[in-house]
Amino acid sequence: MMSVQFPKIENSINPYKENVQGKANEPITVAGLLDRSKQILGMEYMGSTPDWTLEEIYNRLEENAPRIAIIGGSSDHPAHIMDFKTSAHAAIRIWENGGVPFYFSTPVLCDGTAQNNMGMSYSLQSRNAVAQMIVNQMEAHSYHGAFVIQGCDKQPLGVVSAMVQLDRLRQSRNEAPVFTTFAPAHVLQGGTIPEDLFTELSQLAVRAEKQQASDIADDLRDAMDYILQCSSNTAFQGVLKRAQERGLITKEIHKDYERRLAVATCDGSGGVCAFNGTGNSSRHLVAGFGLVHPSLELLTSAPNQLQVNEAIDSLATMINNPLFSASNIMASNIRNAIRIHSASGGSTNLMMHIVAAMLYGGYKFSLWDLNEIHHAHPVPDLFNYSLTEGRNIFSLAIQCCSGDSRGMETLFYELMENKVPMDVDAPTVTGTSWRERLVRTDNLPASNVKDNPVILSKPRRPFSGVDVLTGNFFESAIVKISGMATPQLDQFDKKAAFILYYENEEEANQGLLDAQLLSKIRDTESFSHENMLGLLKANAPDEYNELKGYDYDTLFDKMVEKNILKIVVIVSGQGPEAFGMPEMFTPMQHINANRKLQKIAALISDGRYSGVSYGAAIGHMTPEAKNEGGILYLQTGDLLYLDLRGREIQFIDQEPFKEGTLRFNFDYIKKQRAELAKERLTLIKERQRKVAASNRLVGHTDAANGVVPFAVADEAELDYRANLKKYERV
Repeated sequence: MMSVQFPKIENSINPYKENVQGKANEPITVAGLLDRSKQILGMEYMGSTPDWTLEEIYNRLEENAPRIAIIGGSSDHPAHIMDFKTSAHAAIRIWENGGVPFYFSTPVLCDGTAQNNMGMSYSLQSRNAVAQMIVNQMEAHSYHGAFVIQGCDKQPLGVVSAMVQLDRLRQSRNEAPVFTTFAPAHVLQGGTIPEDLFTELSQLAVRAEKQQASDIADDLRDAMDYILQCSSNTAFQGVLKRAQERGLITKEIHKDYERRLAVATCDGSGGVCAFNGTGNSSRHLVAGFGLVHPSLELLTSAPNQLQVNEAIDSLATMINNPLFSASNIMASNIRNAIRIHSASGGSTNLMMHIVAAMLYGGYKFSLWDLNEIHHAHPVPDLFNYSLTEGRNIFSLAIQCCSGDSRGMETLFYELMENKVPMDVDAPTVTGTSWRERLVRTDNLPASNVKDNPVILSKPRRPFSGVDVLTGNFFESAIVKISGMATPQLDQFDKKAAFILYYENEEEANQGLLDAQLLSKIRDTESFSHENMLGLLKANAPDEYNELKGYDYDTLFDKMVEKNILKIVVIVSGQGPEAFGMPEMFTPMQHINANRKLQKIAALISDGRYSGVSYGAAIGHMTPEAKNEGGILYLQTGDLLYLDLRGREIQFIDQEPFKEGTLRFNFDYIKKQRAELAKERLTLIKERQRKVAASNRLVGHTDAANGVVPFAVADEAELDYRANLKKYERV
């Protein structure tokens, strides 16, 4: 394939021209990278005869040839196992095109590995740390642009944040705009439960039924329906622990099952997990930002040389052109990205990361701006995603690799077909606009996929995405509507619910794994009888006359049996400043892995959720408990009213509620419970010391404002609606 020659950087500032140290230090790193790349590729090497002498590298540095960093991740994350090969392809092509390739990588924290341990308190902070490290390296070595191997969890938007801030900074210094293109890691194929283990688990389910443990049998079969992945292992863990507690299996058998499931989970070539969690949601979002070349967007294995070449060759059009600078591409595509995120059922984590990226790029932006775009026009649910029916992201990658789908270009097209306004003239890293990309219509409509399509042309329902909630005891929170099936949404919408309060995640996990949890709530009469009757009248007025005469225990059991009782599990003290804002995946998974709880329990936290979390999971509550938000003052037995479609949660005044009147009032609670709040704040401060002082998220904005350093937010002054360069063919 013929090379495409890069232009020289049109910039009078070139540290490598005036300062000899860089020209003395860096040629050996470039030569070493290229030598190693050729060796790695072996028979796959498609470049010309090596000509990367130290003298030629010196000349290119002197002449201000594009210095392009290949940014990888750490090989202790499954998404980055194949970075060595992708970076080799990229280095060879950058050199062939007249550029100077460099390579560096950043640590990438795996949220799956960090689940339910102290690592979760560092996960969100790692996004900002990745941004800081990349800015450090790009500035210190004066790189002009980057080819980014996009991984999972917090790395993708950490790198986006770094590149757009660097671009804004460089342009403010009258230097060349920063260009970048992203190469998402391929999709990891989900595992399969070994046949012999599947048989043993099936037999366990039968045995559970025979011993009147049908709840365990049902939950176990539910877990067995899913593709095998780290998140489904957590579901198995909860069910098998309950089975062990009831004497159905021994501890040794439990550990044996755990081991056999674990080793069968991940494919040896790595990649981003097949579920539509934060990793794949970030893939879709960054593509929606226009920052991913379609040749690399959705692959089932690491890209080959020709695929990498397409992405790198497109940089030739972007170099020196402010239209294609990193921050301008991102901000020009903000509406596209949010609508693609919504239509594809994207992760709740990204509600913070989108805001953060815009702030790093210098644009004034908050959760409310995001929400305004989300609701400016209805965004339908066009993602037919299922982990039990063969429609995961690996399936979508297969459909793309076979030429039947074009991934986010197909979703972009179908959104337009469903009358959703999309910014077709926004620039992208192909060096063209979306309009030009969509001129070629082969395999563009979703209808081209005949067997089990993931992207649809006809919506599953007219709404999707993540909604922002408000209420009388908090300013903002979010709920992933796309993570709730319509029947489940109906179960919780416009319902009164009792609060079950936990000080932290450890207490919540312990409580939710207790097989006797509901019995203990009943036996201790944690919810008053009068309020139980009020909740019965509010949630099931047709059942009121039939059930009102029962004693407390019977009424409780009947309301659980009929799914009338609703419980909101509160996990407090998990916010950014308090504890690093860990994911509440594990407690939510314990709810989802219990059929009885799944129908009656929602979860609210000032923490966040894994992208794979689903169900009535409400998070990112602001102000957080550490900052004396309303969540700090709640306690078990309080009542909330869930109006999810109305995007509100209200604290219920109990006295009129007992008389059948629904009145919302929280003003008096803070004064009444001042001493309780003081005690809790002391506990939060003590627990905060478990997180390394160097990595605490102090001096940062709250979840509604991206959790970014105050300095970043303070300098974000641009209007994303006006301060953009319009697309013109060049």
